[in-house]
Amino acid sequence: MNQPAELSGIKVMVIDDSNTIRRSAEIFLGQAGCRVIVAEDGFDALAKIADNDPDLVFCDILMPRLDGYQTCALIKKSPKFHQTPVIMLSSKDGLFDRARGRMVGSEQYLTKPFTKDSLIQAVAQFARRGAVA
Repeated sequence: MNQPAELSGIKVMVIDDSNTIRRSAEIFLGQAGCRVIVAEDGFDALAKIADNDPDLVFCDILMPRLDGYQTCALIKKSPKFHQTPVIMLSSKDGLFDRARGRMVGSEQYLTKPFTKDSLIQAVAQFARRGAVA
């Protein structure tokens, strides 16, 4: 389901405290034609989101200072960004974690380690909706 033409120019924010995860996502999404903005935690993301206006956000759950649930909730409470799809990233794959992600407004939940295809499929699925609006 690789559709680089469709993903070209889509702005994706990746929020994760792991440099390895940020770099992997940046490489995978960059190869698909996305413009990638990286943030190392929730505060960093909230500082960058207004300037970059991403089409889609991938957000790690376990981060220092402001966790992924809090970060997602703050993005969803923003009048400007409440429509922006947020996809939670976590190494925890429990029902409770997925439910809590939904409660704060996330659209999807990807388990780490993610694959290039799973990232690209998520972007293709959610960015299409956003691009039409």
